[in-house]
Amino acid sequence: MIIYQGLVGVTMARNPSLIRAEPPMASDLTSSDCTILRQGASLRRRELIFVVNPRGANGTTVQQWKKLLPYLRSRLGNECNICESLTSGPSHAIDITREAIREGADAVIAVGGDGTLHEVVNGFFYGGKPVCNYDMNSSQSTALGIIPLGTGSDFARTLGWKNDPHDAIERIAKGVKSKIDVGCIAGEVGESHYFINVADIHLSAKAGYYASRYKKFGNLCYVIGALQAFFRHHNQDIRIKVDEGEWEVCSQVTALCIGNAKYFGGGMKITPNANPSSRDFEVVILQDFKWYDFILKLHKLYNGTHLSVKNVSSRRVRSIEIEEIGSSGLIFVQSDGEFLGFLPRKFSILPGVIDLIC
Repeated sequence: MIIYQGLVGVTMARNPSLIRAEPPMASDLTSSDCTILRQGASLRRRELIFVVNPRGANGTTVQQWKKLLPYLRSRLGNECNICESLTSGPSHAIDITREAIREGADAVIAVGGDGTLHEVVNGFFYGGKPVCNYDMNSSQSTALGIIPLGTGSDFARTLGWKNDPHDAIERIAKGVKSKIDVGCIAGEVGESHYFINVADIHLSAKAGYYASRYKKFGNLCYVIGALQAFFRHHNQDIRIKVDEGEWEVCSQVTALCIGNAKYFGGGMKITPNANPSSRDFEVVILQDFKWYDFILKLHKLYNGTHLSVKNVSSRRVRSIEIEEIGSSGLIFVQSDGEFLGFLPRKFSILPGVIDLIC
């Protein structure tokens, strides 16, 4: 076994595998996009990089990972080089992922919750472009894998996956892949940011910002964060531009959610028609909500039946620009539960840009 700690270099095998079509395992992924790695009479050992946040879920992620390792070695060790990397702090998973892709890894697997997955996805990009293998002659591409552990696995819920790491290891062993979309967020300055699940603005983003302080309470942190966000909250008028069209005014916006997938906030089905292989976003806008509206309609937000509620609208978009009307400069923006700052922002879909082991 190769231990891949931090950014220690590992020489990757670069002989390309043959590819044939296979049906997907997840209902939301189309069969035309799926492939499985095969190679005639012999199967090349795959290089798999497992990225683990030892502080995830208050330290329980690494404990679960240690218990899982013996089974993982027994199931994959004969066919794969298992490379473990424990992150040392924020953004470390981004660096690990970029280096693994450049060295020709077959897959980078995010072990933990949506926070670790978010960083690994961002590691697939650099300078506004996908990261490439150092070997320009190689046809090998690096896939994304997921072993869901931790406080939240909202992206896994969209795919209909159970929060069972043994099931995840079976998916990795079979090697079925599907092209999925990724969202790109651009601001006025700085590098672009990427998301695989849901990006959102205003109240829900503010709630996520506060929820991050209460991770020790598990999924209850989202409820605590929402209650804290309600204090001194005011609905705001904003402008949006959809698919490079004309600017539109949305009045008294409480929250706006851009879904590449369906769930956020520990199981809230906020963009119920989103699909990470649809090549567009579902945008859901909540307008003129009061605090009691959330209490009365919370069950609808969780089960995804809120689109029929008054002052809730939904539309499909490939890109959406959002800016504040006014000058408060305090409309929060987050993606995949990570605080990004404030408006203005532009959100664009990158169709089929990552291979997901599904």
